[in-house]
Amino acid sequence: MSALPLLRRLWQHARWADDTVQQVIDPANPAHADAWREYLHILGAQEVWLSRMQHRERRIDVWPAMGVEDASEMRRSLAEAYESLLATASELDLDRLVEYRTTDGRGFGSTVGDILTQVMLHGQYHRGKVNLMLRQSADRPAPVDFIAFTRGSASATARQGRAQSS
Repeated sequence: MSALPLLRRLWQHARWADDTVQQVIDPANPAHADAWREYLHILGAQEVWLSRMQHRERRIDVWPAMGVEDASEMRRSLAEAYESLLATASELDLDRLVEYRTTDGRGFGSTVGDILTQVMLHGQYHRGKVNLMLRQSADRPAPVDFIAFTRGSASATARQGRAQSS
């Protein structure tokens, strides 16, 4: 599989995983406050990277604060934007250099392919943190493993941190 179909598949997983995670966090529950903040950071980072690729100002902070309705709308908007970007991209587009400034003002350049890979991996890293926070508050984590996505079913979610077979 070449890079572009893989990135498209990884984005499908990321969208599904973001939807799944948002459904299990209750921002009104004080025990979920840190998990909600972490989840919103996934959206904030997706927006920051998208804005860099689109050469525009970002719409939200990298660590945004928002309620469920705004987060749901932002998640849908980001999903549509990434799907559009990936649908129209070519393999050559993945090598295009994007120059940008980090949130602390340092200048860098990264390829579109590297940025998209960062978005996918960064989101999954933070979804893992969300799940740890949910477990620590004695709640069930969101089953967001890639293989669960490909199977179309939930993965193992042992409550006490003991792994079950994958």
